[in-house]
Amino acid sequence: MSDTTASASKPFDWSSPEALAKRKRRYAADRRLKMYGLASILIAIGLLGVLIASLIATGHSAFVQTKIAVEFTADPENVPADDPGDGNFRAVVSNAVQQLFPQIEGPAALRAASGILSNGAVNVVRNHVAAHPELVGQSFVLEVPASDPYDQLYKGVIDRDLPEDRRRVSNEEIALFQSLEERGLVSAPFNWALFVNADSRFPELAGLAGAIVGSFYALLVCFLISFPVGIAAAIYLEEFAPKNRWTDLVEVNINNLAAVPSIVFGLLGLAVFIQVFGLPRSAPIVGGLVLSLMTLPTMIIVTRAALKSIPPSIREAALGIGASKHEVILHHVLPLALPGILTGTIIGLAQALGETAPLLLIGMNAFLTSPPGGIMEPATALPTQIFIWADSPERGFVSRTSAAILVLLGFLIFMNAVAIYLRQRFERRW
Repeated sequence: MSDTTASASKPFDWSSPEALAKRKRRYAADRRLKMYGLASILIAIGLLGVLIASLIATGHSAFVQTKIAVEFTADPENVPADDPGDGNFRAVVSNAVQQLFPQIEGPAALRAASGILSNGAVNVVRNHVAAHPELVGQSFVLEVPASDPYDQLYKGVIDRDLPEDRRRVSNEEIALFQSLEERGLVSAPFNWALFVNADSRFPELAGLAGAIVGSFYALLVCFLISFPVGIAAAIYLEEFAPKNRWTDLVEVNINNLAAVPSIVFGLLGLAVFIQVFGLPRSAPIVGGLVLSLMTLPTMIIVTRAALKSIPPSIREAALGIGASKHEVILHHVLPLALPGILTGTIIGLAQALGETAPLLLIGMNAFLTSPPGGIMEPATALPTQIFIWADSPERGFVSRTSAAILVLLGFLIFMNAVAIYLRQRFERRW
């Protein structure tokens, strides 16, 4: 019997010191619980802030690229006028470096000075001349990327005050680069190549274009499969399926599949789609099929929850005016549940965008120097591209790995923001 229970002879005194002390303890417990929740939220926000800050501190330098303005001469001896793209552009670049540093003598010193420019400078000059054949026989100034050591040197990643044996560049090479800086030939504009270039073995040339296109194709295949199939399955289970042990078994398995590790779906895709059906390895169609298997349980669960949220009065009113079962669902229930379905779909696709393990198992981590041209061509994805760069030994890929993570987080935040907007814009409250 509680001590607060009134007895027949003596009622409980709520103003007694005992009651006041008990009430004080209860209020103190409420305040502690509130403080625990607030502290948990602050800790979570703090950890997220540390993560974002570390990524920005490491990856911000990848969003700018050191470039050097060089005057090239498309000498007809090296660049034929009838086919400019087939010229000896290595000689063109070498001659340009010799003009930059006329004091250099000997092939070894010239090769060391040429190392200031990226290995891709030859292709940059070739593509520019091929696009402008009128430049044959003329001189022109073109900004070309600096090689990775000098890019890091200009950004301050390599300390110039360190002893020479602890740097990737020698004192003579630093002196040559400083002479370019003093002449105003070095700049660091925004690195658009990070978004328009495909992967490369040279950090200063590597970009995310191939991974972005590959992720787009994989998500497109995933959406085209999981969206209609998930909605159809949810409508059947919620509106038509009889309630018996078999449908209960299906529902239990759907809920269990939503919790299966993603690597299991990758193994399934490798065994079924590639080995049995013979689909091409590393293709976005296989990645999309695997991701659709992952998102289908989530899609079904979200769609059923959206259908359940529609009041029964909507169905009863439609049936009362003579609508058939499928007309009630297609004309009344499904349109009202569509905002919730779209929100769940976008969140499911955002989850699929960040998956790495299943894509690694089906081979979407190949080294590709051009974006895929379709869903049947080999491709990479943003998560696998991050994995490739993180595993690269070159120091220049460290900043690009963090930059790629920031780009992936940007896509995820955008997709979740769209889901929130759709929910708030079209959701009906009953």
